[in-house]
Amino acid sequence: MTTTYHHSAAFNDLAALLTGQLFLPQAADYEQVRQLWNGKVKTQPAAIARCLTVQDVIHTVRWTRSHNLPLSVRGAGHEIFGRSLSEGVVIDLSQMKAVTVDPEKRTAQIQAGATAGDLIEAAQQYGLATATGTISSVGMTGLTLGGGYGPLNGAYGLAADNLLSAQLVTADGQLITANAEENADLLWGLRGGGGNFGVVVSLEFRLHPLTTVLSGLLLYPLDQARTVLHRLNEFIATAPDELTIRFGFLQIPDGQTVLFLSPTYCGSLEMGEQAIAPLRTFGTVLVDQMQSVSYHELIHSSDAFTPKGRHYYIQTQSLDGLQTETIEALIEQGLPLPSPFSAINLHNFHGAASRVGVSETAFALRQDHLMVELIAAWEPQDDEQQHIQWAQNLSRSLAPYAFKGGYINILDEQEQERVRLAFGSNYERLLDLKQKYDPDDVFRSTIGHLAPHSLTR
Repeated sequence: MTTTYHHSAAFNDLAALLTGQLFLPQAADYEQVRQLWNGKVKTQPAAIARCLTVQDVIHTVRWTRSHNLPLSVRGAGHEIFGRSLSEGVVIDLSQMKAVTVDPEKRTAQIQAGATAGDLIEAAQQYGLATATGTISSVGMTGLTLGGGYGPLNGAYGLAADNLLSAQLVTADGQLITANAEENADLLWGLRGGGGNFGVVVSLEFRLHPLTTVLSGLLLYPLDQARTVLHRLNEFIATAPDELTIRFGFLQIPDGQTVLFLSPTYCGSLEMGEQAIAPLRTFGTVLVDQMQSVSYHELIHSSDAFTPKGRHYYIQTQSLDGLQTETIEALIEQGLPLPSPFSAINLHNFHGAASRVGVSETAFALRQDHLMVELIAAWEPQDDEQQHIQWAQNLSRSLAPYAFKGGYINILDEQEQERVRLAFGSNYERLLDLKQKYDPDDVFRSTIGHLAPHSLTR
């Protein structure tokens, strides 16, 4: 269907409606505009509408639907599986990234293309911050719509838990607001229920007083991994809200694979030093890089390890803590890592994030757990199959010990049943929301899972 439009004059009509620019495949800079963070994604849209205003979004939705073309939405473009690139028309929000902070109300209004870095840079000027992911280039919209794990989850909950309101363009081109008073059911769904309801064009977040955190890396030799992980598992069960620990395996520059702990403490520096002190006793610390840094510095600290254009493939499981079996699977099946760029990441979900009720937001897994990211990364010229196979095999090894379902931001097209299971008892309510706000199933960013005509109750 879309190939008919690749050289069609019909797109001239859409281009004339836009304040922004329409990129077609024959344009010299089309490939640069098309590329996502994950260079592995090669989908070639028939057109990319780089929107600059909400009206651009409305025009694009209405025009695309009137021409019966597939439609997808791209925010900041830091995406794994390419769900933001349809073969039809892509609404590109990457240039809509303004951030407005209200220091009195402790809120921030962002446009949908803003990254975590954009938001935190603006908020830090007033000594404020909110829950984000671990990398500055991740778009706040996509992160929030899927939940949003990160180093402040213990103290402030998920990114989704800090969402106060949103504006959204519906499938029929109407701009609506979702907040506690207006379309409150939609706000509930946007807090972790995915992007299947419309084009989110702006979001409002709650901010918290925060400037510096105690964070960094503690590295341990691989031969001590079992001991350290067993002790860490006991430790995190009683860790204070202010302390959230990410940990796993990575390869350091000398080629050695190590176990890393990356604690972040967001309270006083003195209390933080006391809180993390036991971690240094779990084994022989090879490298201790713990220090006081601004939150802005913290979320930029991993950027260099995840450059745009590299090829990525990620699998995920969620574990109820670490058992001997899961530790063995991580070490025996996960190591050696398939490339110097690959890693195993475990996110510690606890504290404030766990105290939100299952039915309070669409995000359903509210008990303490570890969200595992199995990150295969390689250069474009490498053979991808061995890297993909590594992640899939390790995921299968962990699956018998994991919660059914998974983190929807890291589930691919072959894992549709896991998305349904991830929503658990909230799934029926999400189906009802989908029927109300997008009955024709125009938006399918959450792997098309909430399509009312294709799913049974």
